[in-house]
Amino acid sequence: MNETRPGDGVAAPPNDDRFHAVHVPGGPAYTELDWEPVRSGGAARVRSYTCDCRPTFYELCYGNGQAFIRRTRRTDGQTLVDECARGRPAKTMVVWFMLLSGEAT
Repeated sequence: MNETRPGDGVAAPPNDDRFHAVHVPGGPAYTELDWEPVRSGGAARVRSYTCDCRPTFYELCYGNGQAFIRRTRRTDGQTLVDECARGRPAKTMVVWFMLLSGEAT
């Protein structure tokens, strides 16, 4: 008897959007954000993120009572990480939604 179980013979998940996170829209943005090198200063928790299937992706982070957005860029074999909008969570969330809507970059 030949029984199959879930996962047998599956080498990779289906190639569709079921396994992707939010993508940041491409194209011109209205607001250019000021990105700075990553600060060392303790651990941060990632509260939300965009899909990392593209060369640039973003994380909404919280740490030390502040929120900030971390940007990771993979280019020419290097991984570059910087951040912006460090401060009160309410203000950082406004910038996060601008980023997700394509209004900022």
